[in-house]
Amino acid sequence: MLVEEIVTNIKDLNKDELEARHIEKVYLESADLVKRIQRVKSDHGTDIGIRLKEPRDLLAGDVLYMDDNNLIIIDVLSDDLLVISPRGIREMGVIAHQLGNRHLPAQFEENDMLVQYDYLVEELLQQLDIPYTREERKVKEAFRHIGHSHA
Repeated sequence: MLVEEIVTNIKDLNKDELEARHIEKVYLESADLVKRIQRVKSDHGTDIGIRLKEPRDLLAGDVLYMDDNNLIIIDVLSDDLLVISPRGIREMGVIAHQLGNRHLPAQFEENDMLVQYDYLVEELLQQLDIPYTREERKVKEAFRHIGHSHA
């Protein structure tokens, strides 16, 4: 099977549409969500080639295939994350500046900053006494590095 475009996302389907179909999942690491071309296998053994025509990242819940009886969707494997919970705007500014200098991609959920685990970042958080936890957690989208160079 070759997938060249995303059908929809399960968040846009109603409960009846989901319950009426058999669901297969393709489990991807968050880093693979940025790949437009890849070969994957569903949890039921279906071989799938993904070659997206449009330049876009995959998202958790994206529907690769749908008919009256079946759905094949993207699910994301858990990442080893540092969940940073600054106590105020000053701590957020300090850690954002420190991580920005390292060009470390981050995501935000509520008042938490999520970064992929790195022992040096963990040591920095301890030194700065900024609250954090280390968790296995699924992210909805890929951690994306922003291209930048110092001129």
